[in-house]
Amino acid sequence: MTWLLIAALAQLTLGTSAVFDKLLLRRGVFDPWVYTFWVGILGIFSLVLVPFGFESVSLGFLLLALLAGSIFILAVLFMFLSLHRGEASEILPIIGSLSPVFTLIAGLILLSDKLSFVDLIGFSFLVAGSVIIFLSRRDKSWLKSGSLLVSSAVLFGLSNVLAKLVFDETNFVTGFVLIKLGGILAAILFLVYPSVVRSLFSSKSDTVPSNKFLYLLNRGYAGVGSLLVNVAIFMAHPALVDATQSFRYIIIFLASWFLLKEISRGRVLVYKIIATFLVVTGFVWLGFVGYARSLPALETNRPVEWGITFSEKFTDQLGIDAQKTLTNIMTDLKPRKVRLVAYWDELEKEKGIFDFSNLDSYIATVENGEAKIILAMGMKTPRWPECHIPDWADALSPEERQQELMNYIEAVVNKYHDNENVIMWQVENEPFLFFGQCPGRVDDFMKQEVDLVKSLDSSRPILATDGGEAGRWFKAARYGDVFGSTMYRRVYSARFGWLVGVVDYPLSPSFFRLKENIVRWLINDYEKPFIIIELQSEPWGELGTPELNYERQTELFSLDYFKETIRFAKDTGFDEYYLWGGEWWYYLKTEKNDSRYWDYAKDIFKSSI
Repeated sequence: MTWLLIAALAQLTLGTSAVFDKLLLRRGVFDPWVYTFWVGILGIFSLVLVPFGFESVSLGFLLLALLAGSIFILAVLFMFLSLHRGEASEILPIIGSLSPVFTLIAGLILLSDKLSFVDLIGFSFLVAGSVIIFLSRRDKSWLKSGSLLVSSAVLFGLSNVLAKLVFDETNFVTGFVLIKLGGILAAILFLVYPSVVRSLFSSKSDTVPSNKFLYLLNRGYAGVGSLLVNVAIFMAHPALVDATQSFRYIIIFLASWFLLKEISRGRVLVYKIIATFLVVTGFVWLGFVGYARSLPALETNRPVEWGITFSEKFTDQLGIDAQKTLTNIMTDLKPRKVRLVAYWDELEKEKGIFDFSNLDSYIATVENGEAKIILAMGMKTPRWPECHIPDWADALSPEERQQELMNYIEAVVNKYHDNENVIMWQVENEPFLFFGQCPGRVDDFMKQEVDLVKSLDSSRPILATDGGEAGRWFKAARYGDVFGSTMYRRVYSARFGWLVGVVDYPLSPSFFRLKENIVRWLINDYEKPFIIIELQSEPWGELGTPELNYERQTELFSLDYFKETIRFAKDTGFDEYYLWGGEWWYYLKTEKNDSRYWDYAKDIFKSSI
């Protein structure tokens, strides 16, 4: 996060300096050539850094640094030439929209370090902010300097990447001084043009002392901003640093309003407010990304406990025997913890008449395997269609259905209250995630159910769950003594009725660590256990798994991908994971003569604490 804070401070400095630049140009104190000349020449003050770590370099490296500085001065010249023709609040955002893109392109060509997907998201927000500011203007006066604008942006992008190449090969002091030296040499070359020399001396003779002082003061102030930008480039990808200049244009927008009286109203004001929101969002996003990357490294050999979820409904869909499947899971895989599901539509097929025989059998099988049980219950429980409601309850109103649901929950808790192997009650499954075929719910349904379970059994913790990627977590986490998240990496996605297809979430393990820390802060609870209650270990395709052929199933979720998923999960930093797909492994083993997944899972459970 350090580079982001430095970049923000740099853009604040350069933004206010740019507004003052416009004030000076508006008064005709200096023409763009002279102004750029002094920008380059005043780089000589960088020499004060020489005693603090300057090193000798090779001729090739020296030429690279000088080139970076020279191109920067040329970019500044084109920027001032275009600025001299238009409004500061219009010209600079156009350059700010383009130069980060050109920096990104140049970086793709010249740099080995590429932006990650999450970095690109933050980059896009920041650049979008600059674009919106540009689009807020209806006049086309900027077209007069269109070629200058594009040239400036291209050159800024190239100079940023060259500067990064310089910093990658030496320390900051050496790189910064040599780059500024390149700017000095480029500025001196301006003197070969007699018109520049005449303008330079003319400007000097016509300038009043107060303006000279203000100009030099502003150059020194801008020099601090330039120094900070280079420090940020030294620390991070230049495209990200360059994209932060959108913050500069927010500063320019505000300062131009109050100092230059370039007042924004109506449509323009709305656009700039939207731009401000985008820029703030980009900074917050990159701040979270930086924080996630700064989290301490995990212990590679830390103890991890692996459990499993079992669903009789999924075995039915696969066409395999539920009891036989669970028996083999317990006797061969030997998990130490199992999540079982008390399906409402299976236990109470007729109103008020409960049949626990199948669930009793499953619980006994797990007990014989000396494993502990998490028992899930509620209207929304694991497996599609997510909400499992008895036929007789379908026609009830939400209020009536909720009351019947409470009766069923009470029956389940009372039935297994004295079973020592049941160590936790799960109330509902991802209750606040909009996924599945579910009817409307009454207000505070989750609170009602949690309060009921606690009133019936205060000795066991309650598990509340939410979706790992799309879920908000904090709402569910408040209800549970333990919070459980899902973790999926490859899913089938459809939007607005149009098929999108199978996609991989572009998330790193640090996403889950960051999300956990944020949620803990939001709920002010740093002791509550957070676990992964549903770790994807089976395919999720365009059709239900039983409807996919064997080749498609194993293509979507290959054994290598299974192994990669386990590595990914370990890197997220949790200590307890429940695998989701045991029924499928058994189906492959018995129906498709493919025991690879089953055997690999056996090794996973052997490693459990």
